[in-house]
Amino acid sequence: MTAANASPAFAGKPVHPLLAGPILPTIIRLSIPNMMAMVATAAVAVAETVYVGLLGIPALAGMALVFPMVMLQQMMSAGAMGGGVSSAISRALGAGDEARARSLAVHTVLIAVGAGLSLSALFLLFGRQIYVALGGAGAALEQALLLSNTLFAGIVAVWLCNLLASVVRGSGNMRLPSTTLVAVAALQVVLGGTLSLGLGPFPRLGMLGLGLGQVLAYGAGAAWFFVYLMSGKSRIALSFSGVRFRPDHFMDILRVGALACLSSFQSVLTVLVLTRLVARFGEAALAGYGIGSRLEFLLIPFTFAVGVSLVPMVGTAIGAGQADRARRAAWTGGLMAFLITGTIGLAGWLMPTAWARLFTTDLAVIESARSYLVWAGPAFGFYGLGLCLYFAAQGAGRVLGPVLAGSARLITVALGGWWLVATDQPQWMMFALVGVSMVVYGLATAYAIARTRWGGVRG
Repeated sequence: MTAANASPAFAGKPVHPLLAGPILPTIIRLSIPNMMAMVATAAVAVAETVYVGLLGIPALAGMALVFPMVMLQQMMSAGAMGGGVSSAISRALGAGDEARARSLAVHTVLIAVGAGLSLSALFLLFGRQIYVALGGAGAALEQALLLSNTLFAGIVAVWLCNLLASVVRGSGNMRLPSTTLVAVAALQVVLGGTLSLGLGPFPRLGMLGLGLGQVLAYGAGAAWFFVYLMSGKSRIALSFSGVRFRPDHFMDILRVGALACLSSFQSVLTVLVLTRLVARFGEAALAGYGIGSRLEFLLIPFTFAVGVSLVPMVGTAIGAGQADRARRAAWTGGLMAFLITGTIGLAGWLMPTAWARLFTTDLAVIESARSYLVWAGPAFGFYGLGLCLYFAAQGAGRVLGPVLAGSARLITVALGGWWLVATDQPQWMMFALVGVSMVVYGLATAYAIARTRWGGVRG
């Protein structure tokens, strides 16, 4: 560490473990627990689909209406605002200011409660209008409202669990949040299945039981994080005594987290626009797109695992005045994500029909899925690169550029889709547009990272 980069906060103090050791092995060590948690979360979605299917077609349709809103909550609380929390705390710890880190943890609790209560009010008051706008009607709409009202009545539990996990991650501890979230996922599957299907002595609550299972599981996770953070075993001791509410501490989290929430909205909106564009080609095209995009969804656990690890690595280095190390970590993680997701895309490009046949025997659907993977698969690596660098930018507290890159992707899809529809272009060009939008996102994010100053260092 050069004299220019040295931080006086560390004079005479032990070096933070995220500031020592080679970068790549540290990223790998931090990423593996996160990957376990993401795989468990994906397994929950599969398990819930299985036992909701036992409740009937209206329940499945209702779940499809609510699912984008559930995913949006997870993206905002665990990824966007959670990244803001980890970034602020890791920068404080990197600068050696543990008192500020403790105060930020308290402000995190207030943000979680405020966001959760606001979203509860929104969906309890206007849920019906929201799901009608998404196309809900009849029995499917009523099933969606049963699930949505139960879930959003207790959505504070989800926000508390995910943001407190981000507090622990900000200290550099990836193992505890990951093992806790794996336990939450398992508990959600057990409770949701038991209460919705009425297993054992419990009554059959249907969709209400499904929502209640998620709220109870995340409530248990939040309670465990409270116990751990208040026990003194964590580097950050959560205590509400003697803490003053400071607007600058709120803003330290929100200037990254709130802006990153816009990226979550853009991601969901991009998917909705693409779904609407593909739907005009018929059910087979839409089903094929869904099968192809299932492989695309595999990018998320790997990229999220690496990206979430970069938030405290980059943030701690920035706080310690080691901007060069922060950038090396960002580019190393970005390249790692590019190689992993690019390999997945290459596999889809080489064996598109084999992937499609795992889910269907319908030839028209198989052809649609094959077309999607042939045209979009080669671009998967760019999406992984952009998403991973977005997390790194959260760690640096400089997220505007990556958010604008997400805007560029959305604009590419919207304008390109409009032109393709207006000129009556074939289906394969719509899938090629998906690939182009991923390349735009990855390259625009990389350009933003290269041009944005981190701690006085650019490039």
